[in-house]
Amino acid sequence: MAGKRATAYGEELARRPGHGAVGATIIKWLAITVSLGFLATLLFAPLAVVFTQALDHGLRAYFASLTQSDAVSAIRLTLITAAIVVPLNTLFGLAAAWAIAKFEFPGKSFLITLIDLPFAVSPVISGLVYVLLFGLQGWFGAWLQAHDISIIFALPGIVLATMFVTFPYVARELIPLMQQLGNTEEEAAITLGASGWLTFFRVTLPKVRWGLIYGVILCNARAMGEFGAVSVVSGHIRGLTTTMPLHVEILYNEYDFVGAFAVASLLTLLAVATLIVKSIVEWRGGQRG
Repeated sequence: MAGKRATAYGEELARRPGHGAVGATIIKWLAITVSLGFLATLLFAPLAVVFTQALDHGLRAYFASLTQSDAVSAIRLTLITAAIVVPLNTLFGLAAAWAIAKFEFPGKSFLITLIDLPFAVSPVISGLVYVLLFGLQGWFGAWLQAHDISIIFALPGIVLATMFVTFPYVARELIPLMQQLGNTEEEAAITLGASGWLTFFRVTLPKVRWGLIYGVILCNARAMGEFGAVSVVSGHIRGLTTTMPLHVEILYNEYDFVGAFAVASLLTLLAVATLIVKSIVEWRGGQRG
């Protein structure tokens, strides 16, 4: 009986003018407050601490930390690694997405599983795999040493480890997009006499360009910020094989907090710039779509 009265009371309130709108407004602002509080705790507060610590001794100390030879080397290595990794992963992502979305072939499901593999494997484990393959005691270590080829504790190892953890990003953005667009326009172009390459560059690629740019941005952001896999294969040779995240760790362990947070703030600025470009691409993609 009490339950029926409560139900009837609720229905009566719902029928009152404005009651539903007031309830929706309260829920909306409650959700906004919780979201902003969550972001302030986990995102904005740490970012504020990074910049506060970086500028703790003033701008002169801040820029001096960024212009030290080891810091410059770390910045250079990070940018070189990203410059190598991102184009290669873009080519792989385009080829894999085009093959998966447009064709049927043996091993297609296996290829999709391999693309998802870096999301399931810890970056530290992936770095260890390369050490077991190319390290001095690894499968190819003796041959590489005999031919004076350095992979582990050198740039090639850092590039390989970074490629492994970042290669799914472009493909994962393009596969569902190409599948959604279908094959109608490509089939029409081929029927009219266009070759496969001409169809790809004149029909397929223009339709997925915003998804491609979005995937490239994500891949670049992960490449510059990768720590786990690179930490295993780099050897932490200061000034030679330390990327920006590794350099931050070294400075922090040496209690050089200003230097550590200065380099961390530069990484943060790169991340913010990436988010701005990402937002612009999403907005432009929405406008064009």
